Amino acid sequence: MEVQSLVAWNLRRLRVERGISQDDLALTAGVERAYVGYLERGARNPTIVTLSKLADALSIHISQLFREPVEGENVPTTLKAGRKRTG
Repeated sequence: MEVQSLVAWNLRRLRVERGISQDDLALTAGVERAYVGYLERGARNPTIVTLSKLADALSIHISQLFREPVEGENVPTTLKAGRKRTG
């Protein structure tokens, strides 16, 4: 898996596991919400500074954004309305 796809996969996985919306993650990390969406789709290449901000916002070590998926592990689907953390 290429690095851009790996970051995209892990970013969505970690965000969804924590029940955090893209809006909340973007606000906490100090980046645009649309940019978080681009990153999760693998449409943009983030800088190390951006990755560090996102890792801090997710309360993880930046290396977790580069974890290889376990065989058979699926990318989480988006959060359903009502399951997002609101505050």
